[in-house]
Amino acid sequence: MGINWRAYIAELALIGATALWGSSFAAMKVAVEAFDPLLVILARMVLGSLVFAVMARRFGSVRSVYQKGDVFRILFMALCEPGLYFTCEAYAMQYTSASQAGMITAMLPIMVAVSAALLLKERMRAKAWFGLGLAALGVVWLTVSSTPDESAPNPVLGNGLELLAMVFATGYMISLKKLTGRYSPWFLTAMQSFIGCVYFLPALFFPWTEYPSTWEFWPVVSVFYLGLIVTIGGYGLYNLGMSHTQASRAASYINLIPVFAVLMGWWLLGESFSLVQIAASGLVFAGVFLSSGKSDNTQSGPVASESGTSDTTSFPT
Repeated sequence: MGINWRAYIAELALIGATALWGSSFAAMKVAVEAFDPLLVILARMVLGSLVFAVMARRFGSVRSVYQKGDVFRILFMALCEPGLYFTCEAYAMQYTSASQAGMITAMLPIMVAVSAALLLKERMRAKAWFGLGLAALGVVWLTVSSTPDESAPNPVLGNGLELLAMVFATGYMISLKKLTGRYSPWFLTAMQSFIGCVYFLPALFFPWTEYPSTWEFWPVVSVFYLGLIVTIGGYGLYNLGMSHTQASRAASYINLIPVFAVLMGWWLLGESFSLVQIAASGLVFAGVFLSSGKSDNTQSGPVASESGTSDTTSFPT
């Protein structure tokens, strides 16, 4: 029996994506302290779109015929993320720490699993539902136990916005899973960047938008890192991995984001957790662990596409 290289490549792609996303919290924290949050996101989308415009021939071809309604599915995917997701997260980083925001992302795998059970018919066991409640309790405990400080002036508001961002991220992942059977992951990533540019472009004309009077080195570097490395690398790798695995299994890799986020927050920003926050975070991870078991209908072969056929296509070149 040969080695399933596709599965190994998919796993490495998902790990790489979560590492980049975990580091984005610290980068976003640095960027929004110097620049307007919406301008940061717009710059991130523009940078990503410019690179994709240059690399257009490497998007990969459409894997199957266009299906009626796909244009609306793609628009909904991009509206959820980067649109509404980044809006919530950018403002969340003004009010909470990178470490706490990263911990909130631990809820995402459970939210995706619930949505996949309802929309994609991927079953959840009773233990998984219990884990969902446990993780939700941990998030609430983490939020209410946080006290305002220099890095988190309003943690309740910030963590609430980050949790709302996870709702939109769930919508993105479910809609993405319905599209990866027919379209190249890189094509879908490019669409996110292009549509994101259109979504955030009006921010240039909002009367409340604050333009920077000075250009500090590290905030500028953070914006370029977010736009060129995280946007392209993170979404490209995740979409690549998602195209060859179940939605709930791919979402389970999101569990690594809090780890990377806390490490980066500690290493780059000097953030730390109190003992109560550590206990609350442990409760979140316990809930995620209980919810991360294999579903009752776990597939052992190629990922099933929306139409029920197997996705046996190769990675885009």
